[in-house]
Amino acid sequence: MLKIEFLTDLGARVSVDVENEGRLLEVQRHYGRLGWTSGEIPSGGYQFPLDNEPDFDWSLIGARKWTSPDGEDLVIHRGHAYRRRELEAVDSRKLKLPAAIKYSRGAKVSDPPHVREKADGDIEYVSLAIFRGGKRQDRYAVPGQGHAAAPRSSAARPAPAQARPTPPQAVQARPAPAPRPEAPDDADSGIPF
Repeated sequence: MLKIEFLTDLGARVSVDVENEGRLLEVQRHYGRLGWTSGEIPSGGYQFPLDNEPDFDWSLIGARKWTSPDGEDLVIHRGHAYRRRELEAVDSRKLKLPAAIKYSRGAKVSDPPHVREKADGDIEYVSLAIFRGGKRQDRYAVPGQGHAAAPRSSAARPAPAQARPTPPQAVQARPAPAPRPEAPDDADSGIPF
């Protein structure tokens, strides 16, 4: 019997028994959809193959995709919004890195030092996940999504989803609140303060 420790979205610690390792990802997905997390973000963020990015199952780490009203793709994890950034390949004498996609946000004072990364100048950021190189792992894909391979250029990527219009039933006007009775004048109420 395996045991996973989760931190709920409200901060409670919960232990869940898992019958065998074959059910481990299923259990992580189930509780991850609730916003529960089973670990801390590692320094530099979680590392996944680039080909897993288009259909990555964010519930595995307790996160979810969200599109802002401006059409920007974000990932929400423990109340923080992480932006999607495409990183170009680096090929220099000192460093060779393949192209990558990173989900990161600006660092906050409350972030532990080991997750903060330096950028140009005094700017610091925190990476949630980076997708670079490697061989696709179907176990990281949203179940039932098939075997989608990551397009290699931004021109081949689909445009971000547009914000959905509000359904008509949600736009109905609410009745005006009933007027509140006036509070008595403090001098007349007998309250000494």
